[in-house]
Amino acid sequence: MSIFKTLATAALGLGLIAGAASAEELKFANFMAPTHPYVAGVFEPFATRVDELTNGDVTVRLYNGGELGAGPTDQYSRVVDGVTELAIGLPGYTASTFPVTLLTELPGVITEQGGTETIWNHIDLFQPEFRRVKLIGLWSSAPNLLYMRDKAVHAPADLKGLNIRVPSRTTGLLVEAWGGNPVSMPVSEIYNAMQTGVIDGAMIDGSATHAFKLGEVANHLTTGMNSTISPFFIVMNRDAFEGLSAEDQAALEKAGREASDLGHQVQVSEAAKGVEAFAAMPGKEVIRLTPEEAAAFDAVDAGVAEKVIAETGGDAGSVVDTLKAD
Repeated sequence: MSIFKTLATAALGLGLIAGAASAEELKFANFMAPTHPYVAGVFEPFATRVDELTNGDVTVRLYNGGELGAGPTDQYSRVVDGVTELAIGLPGYTASTFPVTLLTELPGVITEQGGTETIWNHIDLFQPEFRRVKLIGLWSSAPNLLYMRDKAVHAPADLKGLNIRVPSRTTGLLVEAWGGNPVSMPVSEIYNAMQTGVIDGAMIDGSATHAFKLGEVANHLTTGMNSTISPFFIVMNRDAFEGLSAEDQAALEKAGREASDLGHQVQVSEAAKGVEAFAAMPGKEVIRLTPEEAAAFDAVDAGVAEKVIAETGGDAGSVVDTLKAD
């Protein structure tokens, strides 16, 4: 082989290596189990779309089950600190960082079916709270319901003195107004806490029947009252995002917007299935409140909303009015 052919072959090999090295792999931290519906229904399609839209320039590798660090409440900080490039989380776990975003939780502000579209129609209202990261996805969930270990709840009086897990401060204020004792706790701890009696119940949407196996430890499920709707986000390390080309940045934004719709669809669908599955389990009871029973819960909503809006301050009132009018 001539020296020229050898050099040409070597150059080609180096070019292939350089091309492979140029692909950017992004870590995606997921605190949920690999079997959670979000993995196959949202996160894997998101990774596929990023690969497709960037022509393989950017790939996403999922780390499920807390592989990059245990604890759902630390997801946001992991992205800020660069432990991971991407993460799924809930604004309610770091409520002081997202007071305006969490206005979407208030009963009646957004709807179960149209909540995510409303959020994105007014996404500029929430962007300032994500200035330390890049907001990639944001969606609303199904309403939080009452999973109870032993006590059947038909009225607020039934909650008096009981410890109820809540996903956010707003939901805690609602539970407190109903007469219960709100207990802040990440979703991954609910099962053991309810099984051992540390908590008497939990506020979470219907997907928890299977996704977090609450059908095994709860015996009663109360539905029908106005409740909070917890938003979810996908965020990205800002330096990592800004290090991408403009085309790849646009691809991440597009994939994230699509993932938001998928997240909403999966959440609402799985929540409905979860309620029906709970009802079909031997010895379990789904309590579907009558309008009169629901009214006793709903009567306190306005007071909680007023308190949250006042404490949030600024333009909180106009934000709520804008979202309701959408």
